[in-house]
Amino acid sequence: MLINQKTESLQPKVLPGYEHIKRYWDCHHNNFVAKILPGECYVTRHDEILITVVGSCVSACIRDSVSGIGGMNHFMLPDVILDKWKQRKVCAASRYGSFAMECLIHEILKYGGYWENLEVKLFGGGCIIENMMNIGQKNIDFVKAYLQAESLTLLAEDLGDIYPRKILFSPVNGRVRVKKLRAQQQIIECESAYQRSLET
Repeated sequence: MLINQKTESLQPKVLPGYEHIKRYWDCHHNNFVAKILPGECYVTRHDEILITVVGSCVSACIRDSVSGIGGMNHFMLPDVILDKWKQRKVCAASRYGSFAMECLIHEILKYGGYWENLEVKLFGGGCIIENMMNIGQKNIDFVKAYLQAESLTLLAEDLGDIYPRKILFSPVNGRVRVKKLRAQQQIIECESAYQRSLET
């Protein structure tokens, strides 16, 4: 009980708007952790580890390389929405994935980051769910086109293949650790439910 009280008192102050993100002390990593779920975004100024698990979704880890302010998002682009946009010739800025990227970048800049210092690392886009028209590859194509259009620096990527990935990102120093996982049913069900909610 005393250990929990001590770690809670030492927990870095969360930035406004991120109070809903699950944060806790991780004894294995000896650090505070913020867990990012599908559809979420998180930005921090502090020495925290941001964790998410992606399958066909993509996670962008972005930071200001000078100040260490950075964050992570976790997004998916449903096929049905992509098809509608293609028919209507709507610009990329209207897409959900673009919103997730712009939201993350805007928040980093709002809390002191600078555009010219931003560096990006991308993960996910795996083909883990059958009969989904390879949404993972569509996510990859989208996010790479977005970075090119916005002239953002891509430092590293681990994209595609057939594996879900567990991502651990430390914005303060830019370090990312990636663990490839088996295609667990829980991950597939989580992403399928996320896709259905976006289509709705």
